[in-house]
Amino acid sequence: MNDAWLKPEWPAPVNVRSVITGRAGGFSVAPFDAFNLATHVGDDAGAVAKNRALLKLYAGVEPRWLEQVHGVRVVELDACPPPDVPVADASIARRPGIGCAVLTADCLPVLLCDRAGTVVAAAHAGWRGLAAGVLEETVGRMAASPGGLLAWLGPAIGPRAFEVGDEVRASFLATDAAANSAFVATGVPGKWMADLFTLARQRLLRAGVGFVGGGGLCTHTHHLRFYSYRREGVTGRFASLIWLEGESGERSVWHKM
Repeated sequence: MNDAWLKPEWPAPVNVRSVITGRAGGFSVAPFDAFNLATHVGDDAGAVAKNRALLKLYAGVEPRWLEQVHGVRVVELDACPPPDVPVADASIARRPGIGCAVLTADCLPVLLCDRAGTVVAAAHAGWRGLAAGVLEETVGRMAASPGGLLAWLGPAIGPRAFEVGDEVRASFLATDAAANSAFVATGVPGKWMADLFTLARQRLLRAGVGFVGGGGLCTHTHHLRFYSYRREGVTGRFASLIWLEGESGERSVWHKM
């Protein structure tokens, strides 16, 4: 087990499993060192394959990867068997043993489940997808009472590091005036510091989600633990993974180690 990996602390049902990887302990070399899981960033394909195999071993589940495009499409993995790699920015699973996974390096990963432990989801929420409604679309597609859903916000670029322009702020204010609280003027005309965690929390709560936890862990600040695209440019991606455990109650390798 990689001790640097993060386990969400949230009141999820016992059959809901989740983990967020880091950048330590894998096979990739600089600038992707060391546990890069993305195939599209220029890393050696063999190293990425080894890293992905190691993740599968530790988690005890097969991650289902997406071709992420900063949009709002949500895919139901139960109806999309491998080896398909769907073009989408969120995925949902209702059957045990299907790993919903998103890759990030500053964008916000959001994990969701219901209190009954019957459905899980993972969403990739960069500012474009967040503003366009990827989280609301994911909540709707889970087909469960929003009040019975739980969400957990993973590591992302923090509000002291994420400088944006007027167009980003305007895209959020166009649909929710309360989003203004997530932007702080920098003193430079047209520039703002944006808080992705607050923006996501606002949208999830407005959608009726009963519990929103996590947030606050900055990838830009903790770049030795997580990848940060804005800080490094050419870099890897870490994964946020969630799945339902099998009905037999058998725990995964990750939770035995």
